[in-house]
Amino acid sequence: MKGSVCHELETGLPAAEVWEVYGGFLVAQLLPQLVPEVFSKVELVEGDGGVGSVLHVVFAPEFMKEKFIKIDNENYIKEAEVIEGGFLDQGFKKYVVRIEIIGKTDNSSVLRSTIEFEAEDASKASSVSTGGLAAIAEAVTKYMREQRSSAEPEQVPRQTSDEETF
Repeated sequence: MKGSVCHELETGLPAAEVWEVYGGFLVAQLLPQLVPEVFSKVELVEGDGGVGSVLHVVFAPEFMKEKFIKIDNENYIKEAEVIEGGFLDQGFKKYVVRIEIIGKTDNSSVLRSTIEFEAEDASKASSVSTGGLAAIAEAVTKYMREQRSSAEPEQVPRQTSDEETF
């Protein structure tokens, strides 16, 4: 049985900024910090964060390895396929996560997370959920907004009277 599920989140952030985090290895480095209840550790075991890179992802008490199979810096699309453990140990033949950052305006984008899967047993389809991807998207978006607001310079109060100060 083949299938897919999808989740979308309006980020309120420019697509290029969101892609800076999602386009490489940075999002994986942030996961244990931002969603520790899901991810206890994420390590780059092969590659440089680009296509072909392999990550070792640990969720207590399980693990999986995923491989980046597509990174499209022009269209802001990234795909990772589970190559060991995790969902493959649960009866899936294929499990691919696609992240798309879709620009809506100059200052707004949608983060679309899609899971494509193939399972030997049709009953496995009901266990596929975007809940984890939704939690990641929300945590990363919140983090980015906080970083953005803390990086903005404080406004210096301007004198509004017509008098000159000596």
